[in-house]
Amino acid sequence: MDSVTTILRQAVAIAIVACAALTPVRGNCADVDVARILAPTGHLRAGLYPGTPTSILPDGTDNPRGVGYTIGKEMARQLHVDYEPVVFAKNAEVLEAVKSGAVDVAFTNASPARAKEMDFGPVYLEIELGYLVPEGSLLSDVGDVDASGRKIGVTTGSTSDATLGHELKNATRVRAPTLKDAVAMLKGREIDAFATNKATLFEIAEQVPGSRVLAGRWGEERHAIAIPKGRGAGLDFLRSFTAEIRASGLVSAAAERAGLKGIVTPGK
Repeated sequence: MDSVTTILRQAVAIAIVACAALTPVRGNCADVDVARILAPTGHLRAGLYPGTPTSILPDGTDNPRGVGYTIGKEMARQLHVDYEPVVFAKNAEVLEAVKSGAVDVAFTNASPARAKEMDFGPVYLEIELGYLVPEGSLLSDVGDVDASGRKIGVTTGSTSDATLGHELKNATRVRAPTLKDAVAMLKGREIDAFATNKATLFEIAEQVPGSRVLAGRWGEERHAIAIPKGRGAGLDFLRSFTAEIRASGLVSAAAERAGLKGIVTPGK
């Protein structure tokens, strides 16, 4: 029995030494495992796309504005791993990167369709969905949009693309590959309105002189942290982390710094 006891004690000692040798995250081995699950490369690769305050607004500095960018940076800090923002041209590319595991996290609308392809933490931000119309438009409310002959722009693969495909009965969707293309379409009057969340609409309105966001809303986006399927063991961390960044005011501060408008339920 003494030899068995000795072997067991040695095994426990080895386990303790192994744990101590790892970089601590919140102070114990279980949390180190969470870092390995959520950031298996040792870097938290965050999928982002430019042109919207919900993701990232590059400004040539080391600390760009954007709610997604800010949340990712704090998440990497708490996991004690390097932060690696990966910027794509459009959100559809970010979503594909999450699905394939090319990125570790993204910050996007947690729609039921997307939840089949990736896992989400709790919602940290709700934003109104609306329309942006060019200068001189006679439209005044979201209820005026769905009429025969009208062309409504959406970003390819977006929530607006999927939802309005079912909801618009008379107007026609026109897909824009990126937000930059949407701006060009509005300026060229190729579309009568562009649909997405109001945070993005107010941002691109600054690039289209005379444009305005219509009164009312046709829905809401519920933004949450997305991770690839197969990493569900990290969801408990996402739940506590999301609650913390809301309670601490990090979400609301990031939204204010980014100039984000159209919030339904601000982060607290």
